[in-house]
Amino acid sequence: MSTTEILSLTETIAPADQAAVASVVRDAGRDGTPVYLIGGGTSLDYGVRPSIPGVGLSLRNLDRVIDHAADDMTITVEAGVIMADLTERLAAKRQRLPVDVRLPHRATIGGVAATNPSGPRRYAHGTIRDYVIGITAVDGRGTTFSGGGRVVKNAAGYDLCRLMAGSLGTLGVITQATLMVRPMPETSALLACDLPDFTEAERLLAALVHTKTLPVAIELLRGPARQDDPVLGPMLEGNVARLFVGFEGSRPEVDWMIGQLGEEWRELGVSTPMTVPGSEAGLLWDWLAEFCGEVQITVRPSTTVDMIERLLRLDPGSSIQAHAGNGVIRVRLSPRAPDDFVALLANRLRPEVVGVGGKAVVLCCPDGVELTGREVWGPPGDGATVMQAIKDRFDPDGLLNPGRFVF
Repeated sequence: MSTTEILSLTETIAPADQAAVASVVRDAGRDGTPVYLIGGGTSLDYGVRPSIPGVGLSLRNLDRVIDHAADDMTITVEAGVIMADLTERLAAKRQRLPVDVRLPHRATIGGVAATNPSGPRRYAHGTIRDYVIGITAVDGRGTTFSGGGRVVKNAAGYDLCRLMAGSLGTLGVITQATLMVRPMPETSALLACDLPDFTEAERLLAALVHTKTLPVAIELLRGPARQDDPVLGPMLEGNVARLFVGFEGSRPEVDWMIGQLGEEWRELGVSTPMTVPGSEAGLLWDWLAEFCGEVQITVRPSTTVDMIERLLRLDPGSSIQAHAGNGVIRVRLSPRAPDDFVALLANRLRPEVVGVGGKAVVLCCPDGVELTGREVWGPPGDGATVMQAIKDRFDPDGLLNPGRFVF
């Protein structure tokens, strides 16, 4: 489906600058027209599809780098800057934003901030929410506001940056962001092993709590869509999952950590750890970051393996990639009719997740599936009243992405 069809747009406007963004929102507010935000178009299926036609607000023209204070390890960019372009700009100074995103040649910094996605390096480096230190946005009245600043040590006022990150554009239109950046590591590598059963998976993950190494990613993969990676190929027959542990740093550091973890695994009975060195690691990191499950489940890290086994009892043909060190599990369910998808989600999968103290949200719907807000996000939590009060303060008329998030 096209952007217009997904978002139910009557027209799409692409303002030339930040001031024009505020003008578009004010104009829409005069007649109560909803405003649907468009970045790189990589996450349009995230959230509930709009039911009320409105105007599309594209930020593709807001693509300037405002300031790169390389010595201070910060960069200020407009919301339409493409993630791949930001990566290239930072790499020229041997710096990076250590956040994994899908489709980096399309994804924009504003869209990434609005959705706060999670990638394999989350274990060590977190998400975009941990790097936004300054923000400029337009609220639902068309008023421009700012929070944070351009220095890392900034504790003034409320943390609007963390509030806006992950709010799906329902509190304000992000037009500019200042980001902390990090030095680019000299190299990276991954160590992998195939697992004969989930008891072995549990044993190796538990052992990583006490490892002498410093992983940046711990990924556990299972299922048809995760069976054949571009470097190591398919799992050997009879194994149930593959575990990847990733490292970054100087070459001596990474070489030592790969060797050390390999020795720790051999002491635990892993006979043939597989090493993916720096020359091939980049391809594998990209492959790990690109997986798009339909459902994201968050549980305590210690219950990750148990949750995966529960999922496979519900749907043995599903594909799973877990950020196992964080308890974040992405699931691509096996193909099924739309009604069966809804029934599985509402009647079996979500109750199973809630039963172990977890949370499940739908990241994207299969073709033909229409979900309500409750079906996408789950039942409202204890903070629902506070969240609604914040929404009412920033967007009192409910014009910004109405209904797409929990309100």
